Amino acid sequence: MARPVWSGTLSFGLLNIPVSLMSGEKRTDLHFRMLDARDKAPIRYERVNAETGEEVPWKEIVKAFEYDKGSYVVLEQEDIKSAAPESHNAIEVEAFVDAESIGPQYFEKPYVLVPAKKAEKGYVLLRETLRKTGKIGIARIVIRTRENLAAVMPQGDALLLVMMRYPQELVAVDEYNIPEGKAADYRVSAKELQMAEQLIGSMEGEWTPGDYRDEFRERLHKVIEKRIKADGVVRKPVESDADLAEDATTNVVDFMSLLQRSIDTKKRTPASKVARKTAGAAKAAKSTAKKPAGKAAKVAKAGPKAAAKKTPRRKSA
Repeated sequence: MARPVWSGTLSFGLLNIPVSLMSGEKRTDLHFRMLDARDKAPIRYERVNAETGEEVPWKEIVKAFEYDKGSYVVLEQEDIKSAAPESHNAIEVEAFVDAESIGPQYFEKPYVLVPAKKAEKGYVLLRETLRKTGKIGIARIVIRTRENLAAVMPQGDALLLVMMRYPQELVAVDEYNIPEGKAADYRVSAKELQMAEQLIGSMEGEWTPGDYRDEFRERLHKVIEKRIKADGVVRKPVESDADLAEDATTNVVDFMSLLQRSIDTKKRTPASKVARKTAGAAKAAKSTAKKPAGKAAKVAKAGPKAAAKKTPRRKSA
């Protein structure tokens, strides 16, 4: 069985639905290894210092951003953590929009949301409401340290979470030379339009995903099988997967009460954000409070003489 990519809660208003994020795609690409043609040994890629040519161990490698050609600024792990969002265990739905209002260029990668035990009611409630209203949820989810924009949408009996691209990641269509205007501006006649419509009508059909296969990959598989029979193969021991932990059980909640409270308070995002802000303020206050104490400790350690030296003399009137 596949492992969850992420586990947490799907939150909208005051409702929280415990879910696991499972991959919604299968990689079918064929991956090749580079071998030494002389003895068929795998080629190893090493981390090499560009100046000395020496191999660099992992513990000596740091992350850096090249802000100019040959100029770098090193980022510590704390720098990256400081920029990362605080919420790691919630898919926070920020708004519900019409499904048809989002262009296909924004959608990137599908996942399947699987409810935890005893979370089926909230799962079905959201699924059926989205289906009835024709809406999809726009949410944010943090996987590892990266915050992603995502859409929550119904698909059959399932809820899908589809990773989305930010507008900054898309190239505007008007940057390219696209023909604008009416068909007549390009000497497309009414007869040509009619014939094109007839052609499309003659090719109409139902969408059947199983009818479409990666034929190149299948042919390449056959070539590989012939090579295996002819030349033999070196087999690698199969690694066994660890047993998966069962999903945590959840308590039965009063959905009517939570829905009414969410509507009354007009909150689109979970109350957890308020808690995070409070925690952030407390953390900042705590770090501020530590600074004077640290200075006092240094003065105490230095002794009365050192403290006296640092005290400026007062000028006499």
